[in-house]
Amino acid sequence: MSRIGNQPLAIPDGVEISLTPAHVRVKGPLGELEQGMPDRIAIEQQETTLVFKRPTERGSDRALHGLTRTLVANMVEGVTKGFEKTLEIHGIGYRAALSGSTIELALGFSHGVKVDPPEGVTFEVPEQTVVIVKGLDKQKVGQVASDLRALRPPEPYKGKGIRYRGEHVRRKVGKRA
Repeated sequence: MSRIGNQPLAIPDGVEISLTPAHVRVKGPLGELEQGMPDRIAIEQQETTLVFKRPTERGSDRALHGLTRTLVANMVEGVTKGFEKTLEIHGIGYRAALSGSTIELALGFSHGVKVDPPEGVTFEVPEQTVVIVKGLDKQKVGQVASDLRALRPPEPYKGKGIRYRGEHVRRKVGKRA
């Protein structure tokens, strides 16, 4: 049975990886990312691939092995392609507007909500009801998108709120006369 953690990671052209004990730095065409890694997993660079080795076959070491490989793979993908999450805004009068790098949301509150992007994350608003969160770090992009969704999560009766593109909201039946 082949697991993703056992496979070596190919390094694309234009990506530089520097390894130190328990630390990985990846530099590519879009930018640079660095992250600490578990020291139980050995990472070796062999020409154009990275090989991850675990000390034992215990469950915790196997889990760390797969986690480490996935973290580095996400860093490589981030500096080559980047990551994005698309959010849709549903509801009458609900909309988003971009002011510089800050996003201004009208979500049915008595006031507008302004959100500044953290470092390494940008917002795009191609339509008033669509917000795209972009960045190099998959974890940061996902967290910012989750924070935006938490401002007005979709409610089950009318479906109003902020949701991920493609997310299905289970609807409930309202009051009956």
